[in-house]
This record gives sequence, C-alpha cells and structure tokens, in this order.
Amino acid sequence: MEFTRVARSGQVSEGIVRRFFAGEHEFAVARLNGKAYATSNYCTHLDCLLSSGKLVDDGIGCSCHGSVFDLETGEPVCPPATVAIKTYPVEERDGEIFVGIDPDDTSSIPRRRAARGCMK
Repeated sequence: MEFTRVARSGQVSEGIVRRFFAGEHEFAVARLNGKAYATSNYCTHLDCLLSSGKLVDDGIGCSCHGSVFDLETGEPVCPPATVAIKTYPVEERDGEIFVGIDPDDTSSIPRRRAARGCMK
C-alpha cells in the first residue's frame, strides 16, 4: 500500500465532502465525527459526483437520487444504489491527508474523468 497526499487537513472540515485528485486518480474525501475518509467519487447508481453530495448520519449521500453509502465499507445503505463504492484507507499526519493506493490494484482506482461533452 502506497499512501499519496491528496489534501491539507484543513481543506476537509467536519461534515464536508470534497473532490481531490492524486495524479490521474480522483477521490471524494470527507470528514465525519473527526475522522477523514476517502471513497471513489462516482455513485454506482447513475455515475453522479459524490463530492457534490452531503454527509448524513449513515454516510455519504449522492445529490442526484439520494443513495447513501457507508464511509467505512462503501456498501449502499439507502437506495436506489445497490452496488458498493470503493473505499480507501486514509492516514492523517502533519496536517496532511494521505490516501492508500494499492499499486497492484490499478484497475479499480478511480481515474480522473473528462468533463461530459468535452472533446479531446
């Protein structure tokens, strides 16, 4: 497991979820009850950005259709999503947030996506 810096601790306030990148990888990083979490940034229901959603008591909520995912396991706890999101280990040290990426598991790491409707 390699831990990569994604943000300063102060960039993720309590009860907030934000979008961060580590190279070509994209994450939703949140803080709930003082602990930082990292997940994939796209809802498994219809691919909406989780970083546009809100944190709720049960986890991270998608702003599009209200799906909620457990921040620890990624499992959906409220429909309509039925497939889990990917979660990542997080370390916070020296005022920085680091996300753990398994270098052997690059196929499941969320890649930075181009904006919809943009031409390359």
